Amino acid sequence: MLRVTRSVHFSTSLRYWLNDLSEQENRKRFGQDADRHGHNYRLEITVQGEPDVETGMVINLAQIKEVAEREIMSRFDHKDLNHDTEYFVRIPPTPEHFASLIFRLLDAALPEGLLNRVRLHQSSDLYVDVIRSEP
Repeated sequence: MLRVTRSVHFSTSLRYWLNDLSEQENRKRFGQDADRHGHNYRLEITVQGEPDVETGMVINLAQIKEVAEREIMSRFDHKDLNHDTEYFVRIPPTPEHFASLIFRLLDAALPEGLLNRVRLHQSSDLYVDVIRSEP
């Protein structure tokens, strides 16, 4: 079994905010992240499987790039996560929520069971891993 990882980079703006809370409550809960700010993300997409006998590849890396462009870049790159997407209307776009969403989107777009992990780097010292559970 081999694991192959491809990285992509994208940028977003966002704020942590819950509409059901007052401004004071949001600021108390989220601190400076209640203000609009941006991140330059690095996303690692890891697939796992046996290499194809003919091609020697677990998957053609161009296919991962194509799926990432369609499912991630077109939805999120240079977008405001709170206003330009429908995903963060009721939940804040924390790295945990964002990485989980990215895993679901990529998992649905790649061949079944191939996606092993997404690692979303929000900064040089913070990343979140979402890993496929063992059956």
